[in-house]
Amino acid sequence: MILVTGGAGFIGSNFVLDWLAAGGEPVVNLDKLTYAGNRENLRALDGDARHLFVHGDIGDAQLVAGLLERHQPRALLNFAAESHVDRSIHAPGTFIETNVVGTFRLLEAVRAWWGGLQGAPREGFRFLHVSTDEVYGSLAPADPAFTEQHQYEPNSPYSASKAASDHLVRAYHHTYGLPVVTTNCSNNYGPYHFPEKLIPLMIVNALAGKPLPVYGDGRQVRDWLYVGDHCSAIRRVLEAGRLGETYNVGGWNEKPNIEIVQVVCALLDELRPRVGGGSYADQLTYVKDRPGHDRRYAIDARKIQRELGWRPAETFETGIRKTVQWYLENGDWVQRVQSGAYRDWIATHYAPA
Repeated sequence: MILVTGGAGFIGSNFVLDWLAAGGEPVVNLDKLTYAGNRENLRALDGDARHLFVHGDIGDAQLVAGLLERHQPRALLNFAAESHVDRSIHAPGTFIETNVVGTFRLLEAVRAWWGGLQGAPREGFRFLHVSTDEVYGSLAPADPAFTEQHQYEPNSPYSASKAASDHLVRAYHHTYGLPVVTTNCSNNYGPYHFPEKLIPLMIVNALAGKPLPVYGDGRQVRDWLYVGDHCSAIRRVLEAGRLGETYNVGGWNEKPNIEIVQVVCALLDELRPRVGGGSYADQLTYVKDRPGHDRRYAIDARKIQRELGWRPAETFETGIRKTVQWYLENGDWVQRVQSGAYRDWIATHYAPA
């Protein structure tokens, strides 16, 4: 079996669902269930004996030690993280506690347990750490994309906390021999994405007749990766990634945020036209840019293609259509995850300029 941390969040839940749908071995799923961790994401697994959900914190060393000893996983995949830049700007302490201290305590628990293994279980164990391209900082328009050798230059409390966790994982491999591998991904999108992030926020607000808030001039560039492709990359890295190595995972889709919003609006115009006519793009509203907003990210994913034979299966056009259709078909999920606290947060952080 495998142990997944953060498996009720956006990427983690997609991974667990994909893993079990593909016939993977049983999963123990540890998640703290913060605002973005949601049991609703895993509803399809209710009653599935292959999935054991445990409500808890990666920083609870005693809990983690007990899970390791009881279940003897062949791998631990660490998705657990606070992951929204805007939230990190206003509440950085939570990000330090989860992403830095939590990762440290998780590594310590794993190191103690793994150190007592013998033979094949010890040799075969893997600790896969899921991270982000934001640890590399920001690129100028003509700069080459981030490779795995790019210097870390995090610019937000979120990216700094993830950079620290990456360094801890690396250090535990080089100091203690812990069998680790790290992935750094670009911006994910797809089903079960909490509706504070750009794409789901645009879909949800558009359908509700609300403004579509775009930071600054909307020309910030990101590489977009469909979450299903990210899951397949992680499976491949777990299967054949070299110990101690980092693999960048990207979608080969660099696009400015304003173009993403326009594409979403065009798809909604096609799939669910506005009552009374007109385009959803009429709801677009520019808001004050967030502090220290990185201008461009771009992932060079040639290493994972060269070494492991992985490339994304989805183009942006196919992935974004699947995503918009999913949100149109799952309005009940959106309603259930949008608590009063979420609505207050959106009102505060996307106030008009």
